[in-house]
Amino acid sequence: MLGVLGGMGPLATVDFLAKLVAATAAETDQQHMPLLVRSVPQIPDRSACIMHGGESPLPALRFGLRELGRGGATVAVIPCNTAHYWADDLVGDDLPPLLHIVDAVAAHLAEVLPDGAPIAVLSTTGTRAARVYENRLDQTRWPILEATSAGAAAVASGIAMVKAGQVEAASQIFAQQVLAERARGAQGVILACTEIPAALHSDDPLVVDATDALARRCVRWFRETYRGVPSSPASGGRL
Repeated sequence: MLGVLGGMGPLATVDFLAKLVAATAAETDQQHMPLLVRSVPQIPDRSACIMHGGESPLPALRFGLRELGRGGATVAVIPCNTAHYWADDLVGDDLPPLLHIVDAVAAHLAEVLPDGAPIAVLSTTGTRAARVYENRLDQTRWPILEATSAGAAAVASGIAMVKAGQVEAASQIFAQQVLAERARGAQGVILACTEIPAALHSDDPLVVDATDALARRCVRWFRETYRGVPSSPASGGRL
């Protein structure tokens, strides 16, 4: 069973679940993967901890994963990029193993930019400061452009808008930032905060939805664990 540790934020969790269902080419209810979802938004702010020494979310993250494990989850995901700063601390005999969101993004990049190319990462200030992508992604293959102060501020503003329910206004900000990153030379643009693709929808495979990449990674895990489950025609079989 897949465990989903959500609530970071609530809309991002719903967006992940919808993409998880869409990525599974099921013909009956019974062909979908079993899920256990724990969406508790009261987990302390991840970026505030990284940037300003605020309350650590690690105890709440460990508690949530432990509860998912007790509920029967044999593997887990966290649809929050910034929370992956603590991924190495979320390991233990009492916790289900994590499918890492950056690994899922790397698998997508290996398909759409197999020879490598400069990329931009749109993320929270916490994800950027913690170098969540820089420390795990192959930088010789996909060098990450340093964010500009104006671009970082625009993305942070858009993320805050999504959390406040101003999704349409945020979508326009994100779309403009994708164009700005392309103009700076980024061939690929990673939507590396799960609030961003909840507002911005793109069919461009070089605009990489980290949420969708994680959902497809879950489907691959399920298909490999439980034989006979097909991939989604909409994803072209990509996992």
